[in-house]
Amino acid sequence: MSKFMDWIDARFPATSMWEDHLSKYYAPKNFNFFYFFGSLALLVLVNQIVTGVWLTMSYTPSAEEAFASVEYIMRDVEYGSILRLLHSTGASAFFIVVYLHMFRGLLYGSYQKPRELVWIFGMLIYLALMAEAFMGYLLPWGQMSYWGAQVIISLFGAIPVIGNDLTQWIRGDYLISGITLNRFFALHVVALPIVILGLVVLHVLALHEVGSNNPDGVDIKKHKDENGKPLDGIAFHPYYTVKDIVGVVVFLFIFCSVVFFFPEMGGYFLEKPNFEQANAFKTPEHIAPVWYFTPFYAILRAIPDKLMGVMAMGAAIAVLFVLPWLDRSPVKSMRYKGWLSRIWLLVFCVAFVILGILGVLPPSPGRALLSQVCTFLYFAYFILMPFYTRIEKTKPVPERVTG
Repeated sequence: MSKFMDWIDARFPATSMWEDHLSKYYAPKNFNFFYFFGSLALLVLVNQIVTGVWLTMSYTPSAEEAFASVEYIMRDVEYGSILRLLHSTGASAFFIVVYLHMFRGLLYGSYQKPRELVWIFGMLIYLALMAEAFMGYLLPWGQMSYWGAQVIISLFGAIPVIGNDLTQWIRGDYLISGITLNRFFALHVVALPIVILGLVVLHVLALHEVGSNNPDGVDIKKHKDENGKPLDGIAFHPYYTVKDIVGVVVFLFIFCSVVFFFPEMGGYFLEKPNFEQANAFKTPEHIAPVWYFTPFYAILRAIPDKLMGVMAMGAAIAVLFVLPWLDRSPVKSMRYKGWLSRIWLLVFCVAFVILGILGVLPPSPGRALLSQVCTFLYFAYFILMPFYTRIEKTKPVPERVTG
């Protein structure tokens, strides 16, 4: 085995990669519950790719046969229903773990220097994931898939001068048709997964270059022993790989419970209109995107002007990219920030959740007003951040991690 590994290492850096990213990559010893979600996101990504490959073997990307092929997968393909539900539930699970992973970054300042690029790569993954989910949502060719895509794509028509041409170019036709379905299928199963995998590799490489953050926001590289090992660090393998297995087991228990017992999740994971084939002549009573897009959809609806609404929705995502330069606090972790940062993070999270709920519900004057208030609070969190993070009184940060 030793000679075989020597032969491999002479031609490919297998051992050095193992050591640099696992056995000799030292992570802070005070990781807590929130640090499970990075590895869980990787697990769900693998689930989506594996189940997606199997589903494409029985799926037909055409307007005439797409819906029937999904029914064929659910009813006639061996284990097809399990594969399809693993994939559909995995889409929602992906966004749950990614949102919690992003919340961890906000909580402990994982976007601050020197991890700005780690955050940027993470946000690019999130953007590509949204595109991947949107493309995949059309593939079942159900009523909500069709009309949801119709509404979202039509938003590009609000862009001055090029809007109508851009909308037609995205659809590939004057209306959503089999051409749209076919190109979305190609992007969903080939182009975007490659982009996401590449960004994940860059995200991990950037993280391992600067080192992982921790709940204290303390740089463990400052204190090393005579061998150059961080005093407050432990090798990622075997310590955190074993710890992550515990998180994986708990996650899979919950995930499989949803898959086998309530995969529709009350109509939020699999909407009821999507059990009816797409019909261009029959509009659903209430059109709304799938739940993980609804906060941004609520922001769109909160603005009466269509163009301003589209700009606000785009800005709600774009502002996340500049977060590392908005936070002027001298400390990273919320443990040592002042009460202003804590209150605003709480306000932001509550506003985001309320926007998500409002995006699912049919519009009304009262809900429109609440959406506008929550939209204001959403943007206020970022716009005011340079001010309240600079003026607030912070607690002293310890030299070493506190456990």
